[in-house]
Amino acid sequence: MAQSATPASVPSSAPQELTPISLRAIAPWAAFIGVLMLVLLYFVGAEQGAVSLVSGETVHEWVHDGRHLLGFPCH
Repeated sequence: MAQSATPASVPSSAPQELTPISLRAIAPWAAFIGVLMLVLLYFVGAEQGAVSLVSGETVHEWVHDGRHLLGFPCH
């Protein structure tokens, strides 16, 4: 009986193709990041103004430098 010698697994030198990500898979992450960015924008740009969710100066002091960096006036 002759045994045939076949190579086990020869690594391919061809590049692997990337599978495209569907819009259905990206949509929940995009919505989450969008809401997170809007909340961050609110706290940096509008908190301590006419519509304030947190009383006191705590939020203002935490985001003070960020306001100036992004061009929001705060005083």
